[in-house]
Amino acid sequence: MPLQTVGSPLAWGLFLLFVLGMLALDLGVFHKTAHEIKLKEATFWSAFWISLAVVFNGVVWFFYGGEKALQFGTGYLIEKALSVDNIFVFVVLFSAFAIPASAQHRVLFWGILGALVMRAIFIFVGGALMQKFHAMVYIFGGLLLVTGVKLYLERNAAEKDPADNAIVKLVRRFVPVTHRFEGMAFTVVENGKRVATPLLLALIAVELTDVIFAVDSIPAIFAITTDPFIVFTSNIFAILGLRSLYFLLASVIDRFRELKVGLSFVLVFVGLKMLFVDVYKVPVLASLCVIATLLTASIVVSLIRQRRAMALLVGPG
Repeated sequence: MPLQTVGSPLAWGLFLLFVLGMLALDLGVFHKTAHEIKLKEATFWSAFWISLAVVFNGVVWFFYGGEKALQFGTGYLIEKALSVDNIFVFVVLFSAFAIPASAQHRVLFWGILGALVMRAIFIFVGGALMQKFHAMVYIFGGLLLVTGVKLYLERNAAEKDPADNAIVKLVRRFVPVTHRFEGMAFTVVENGKRVATPLLLALIAVELTDVIFAVDSIPAIFAITTDPFIVFTSNIFAILGLRSLYFLLASVIDRFRELKVGLSFVLVFVGLKMLFVDVYKVPVLASLCVIATLLTASIVVSLIRQRRAMALLVGPG
């Protein structure tokens, strides 16, 4: 049975061409020369990607109606919020592998390119299962509920060193690794042998991180809609803006520690929404309001606690 979707073959083709075109412009034109991404540039690109998502949401509304547009907007907000948790990991990852600031964009670019392919697979497989087996909604709901509780309980735990990942260790065992960097190269020839640079290890860690987060974020969007076109486009738009969001927030991410609490509540809410879908179906607009409120509250609380902590350090007067 074919997947039920509003996306025609033409719509899918045009969207994929758009994504490939933007990626080509990104690496081949706008970031052709490796350099450190400064705050001003990161702010511009973050606003650019968000603006594109808003415009596309308008396109969805025009062609498919307000309900689909609302589903896209809610899915985009969920994925955008959950991608912030990736940034916490990326900060630790680049520090662990000592990746220079000028090379971080290249690692994230190729990492996100791989993420687009993996997410497409996840979405089509998950969408097929959701539409064929209703019980999958309970499995995804339970997964989100457990993940949300786990994220809350581990909100203050230190991030694991990505160098200790089993797959990264496996790569080190079978592929010679050098500690030196050779420009933007992922591999170099050393003593007549092809060896991996730290950039390749960082790229592998980025890909593994996205697989882990995709297990959380994609089921969360399926709680809003099972339409593969809406799920895929909202997911991809959020991922495309992840690099610029990283460079925008990396230096201040510690100020938003309470955001993990907000994200955990979002996952729990969405998980419960899926588990009780046959009892009461929460309207998409209500879901959007709840998610936006939880995220806004966690950001506000983070800033208030940060300000109080700074005040205590400075002291009276």
